[in-house]
Amino acid sequence: MDGGEKKRGEDAATSSPACRLNQEQEDEEGGRGRGGGGGRRKSKFRPVVLVKDKPIKNAMKTMGPLKVETPSPDKYLKKHSKEPKLPEIKGRCHRMCTAKKPAVPLRSEQPPLGPHTKRNVVKPAMPAQTKSQVASVDTNRGHKALLEHSGLVPKYIKKKCYGEVPEYLQHRSQEVRRAVEEYDKYLKEQMEQSAIRRLSDDERQANLQRLKSTLAELHDEYHRLPVAADTLMSTSRKVQLEAEMKQLESDMGLFERFKTIYIAN
Repeated sequence: MDGGEKKRGEDAATSSPACRLNQEQEDEEGGRGRGGGGGRRKSKFRPVVLVKDKPIKNAMKTMGPLKVETPSPDKYLKKHSKEPKLPEIKGRCHRMCTAKKPAVPLRSEQPPLGPHTKRNVVKPAMPAQTKSQVASVDTNRGHKALLEHSGLVPKYIKKKCYGEVPEYLQHRSQEVRRAVEEYDKYLKEQMEQSAIRRLSDDERQANLQRLKSTLAELHDEYHRLPVAADTLMSTSRKVQLEAEMKQLESDMGLFERFKTIYIAN
């Protein structure tokens, strides 16, 4: 035991800053005596830095500052210790209602009558009967449709205005009649002035045959065109023939449709 304590005392003595400073100075002087160039270079401010940093390092060797009081093992954290405690109510009353309730009526007493009503309370009120809508089943799967909107009920023939011409049709017929009268009047005036004349049936048929022959010639020429219209000339000729045939067909329709045709002189 004495040897161990002596050893610890020597280690503590050698670990002090002053002893370490003296030892470094001796090592430095020994290096200079041996030749001067064998030791490593050391700063001249090293002793000052060691003396200043030593107390700071010794103070931070433990967890936290040194002035913190070590918690006692008896004062451990208990359950619900940090919850706020409500103040105790003195003179607690079990009955929260202060007013006194009325007493139970006796058997001989009659209960008070409620508001008088004419409605029969014993017999339940029957709902108002609604008129059922008649429906027709038109498929074997049971599809139903209201008979009123199905068209099977004669609803429109019983109207007062049934069988009469509507007003808009009467106005339209009057406008058409007025337009025909004005056109006839215009034709009569032009014929009196000899500005137009009426084509006879022979002339109309002759013009119609001439139009048909011209259409057949254009049709043959159209079919003789090449299938692939690659050049600009063939394309323009094809478009021109189509326009002429369309115009001939519209003129033939006019000659076939109208029997009376007027032309300008």
